[in-house]
Amino acid sequence: MEEILKSEYLYRGRVVNLRLDTVRVKSGEETKREIVEHHGAVAMTPLDDAGNVTLVKQWRAATGRVMLEIPAGTLDVNESPEKGAPRELREETGLTAGRWDFLIRFFASPGILTEEMFLYLARDLTEGAQELEGDEDIQLVKLPLDDALARIATGEIADAKSIIGLLLTRDKLRTIPTA
Repeated sequence: MEEILKSEYLYRGRVVNLRLDTVRVKSGEETKREIVEHHGAVAMTPLDDAGNVTLVKQWRAATGRVMLEIPAGTLDVNESPEKGAPRELREETGLTAGRWDFLIRFFASPGILTEEMFLYLARDLTEGAQELEGDEDIQLVKLPLDDALARIATGEIADAKSIIGLLLTRDKLRTIPTA
């Protein structure tokens, strides 16, 4: 465990804050920790009755490329993952889900980022209209789950939450008994 000697905010933003901590480590030395604070996110794999997943395709400035991902979004302040997941699914895809299976919670990059992500499998889908924010340009891509999994190997699906979500969805389906 490290002792925090000093904490200061270098930036406070709408989505993240950047905090610089001065800490004392076990050896007694002092060092700096750059921490990006984020209040959490949800992601989901929307799976229809035919075995297709709905993915979102959008420009990601941080990577400098268009990414193919499972739907996801930032939780509102004090919003529970159980409330945020249906909201984000509806906003990004227009879909509503009649069944939600919690898959896992994880930290995307615990060395620098406080963001905890909550991942779900969304089923019993009903289609509707996207509710995009003004700065969002999201295209929907519907693929068989196996095709989406194959795109992990080619690098077309390259973000951690999507890789985790698709692999856990595959594993979850393997444990469901067939009639």
